Amino acid sequence: MRVSGEQRSGAVRTWLYLMAALVVAMVAVGGATRLTGSGLSITEWRPVTGIVPPLSEADWTAEFAKYKDTPQYNILNQGMGLSSFKVLYGWEWGHRVLGRLIGLVFFLPLVVFWWRGMIGRRLGLGLLGLGILGGLQGAIGWIMVASGLQPGMTAVAPLKLALHLTTASLILAGLVWLAAGQRSDAADPAPGRIRRVAALLPALVLVQIFLGGLVAGSHAGLVYNTWPDMDGALVPPVDSLFAIRPWIENFVDNHALVQFDHRVSAYLLLVVALLHAVDARMTGPAGAAGRAAGVAALSLAQAGLGIATLLLAVPLWAALAHQVLAMAVLTMAVVHARLSRGTGVVRRPAREPVLGFEGFVGRGA
Repeated sequence: MRVSGEQRSGAVRTWLYLMAALVVAMVAVGGATRLTGSGLSITEWRPVTGIVPPLSEADWTAEFAKYKDTPQYNILNQGMGLSSFKVLYGWEWGHRVLGRLIGLVFFLPLVVFWWRGMIGRRLGLGLLGLGILGGLQGAIGWIMVASGLQPGMTAVAPLKLALHLTTASLILAGLVWLAAGQRSDAADPAPGRIRRVAALLPALVLVQIFLGGLVAGSHAGLVYNTWPDMDGALVPPVDSLFAIRPWIENFVDNHALVQFDHRVSAYLLLVVALLHAVDARMTGPAGAAGRAAGVAALSLAQAGLGIATLLLAVPLWAALAHQVLAMAVLTMAVVHARLSRGTGVVRRPAREPVLGFEGFVGRGA
């Protein structure tokens, strides 16, 4: 029984969305790992053997001894018992194992789809880029953890945390972009202005996610827990925004400036999303108008959740929900941007090279 091109594109699209869901899960587990202070509980990077957790009491004692040598234990967790350490270790171990699972779910189906000739050149290049980005993400993750193991450190460096989160978001955006491009229903491109602003929205969301990573990494959400002002001022005094020398470090380490930047970028994103939704409703096709309204609604919900998280002084549930909802905003914005470019029925052009075994055999025959 032959599989139609439409069925093949559907299988690839389902796989890509499954990968996107796993990346969102990875972001959620990573957020829980950070918020519970678990990220530094495993002090070594063992890509293969690290998948096996401690199985005996002696193994647990050995892992705990390594953690006791870290600044985080000696400064924050002095006197912690083995049972509490196991909870920390479990979060970080789960985070790392999920990362390995994502690698398998990416590469094994990719090999199958390539073998069966289901991956065209353009899609293949996109997947190759995402594979490279995924490898880079693993390296950034370990560099981030290593930064928290340095003398005097009790958490990872904020900039490295923000880069780690943003890279994960880029991978999610890439997966969603490729998946949306596999749709088999035809759609005309949206008008030029709608299309351009739709392309701008994912970039604004990524900037906001990066700034949110700086807020999380520097714990800037634990101060200035008022809104719309920041402890009485809509704009903090300049001397407090740039109190650190050299001045460039304020953008990463100054709680006032880090939180202020995150607020201002949120306002910008929300205004652009709302105006774009109105514009799309008045001048765009129905599909673009609906998607633009979805981006605006999610952005508004995310802003409201961010305010609640701040006012409540960052409880675990609110912080995690805020992080996951950011991924939903990004996903919707990327789908909107991709479909606003227009889609056609997915049929492989006769001259398009096929990155698959069947294609090479066919040319050889």
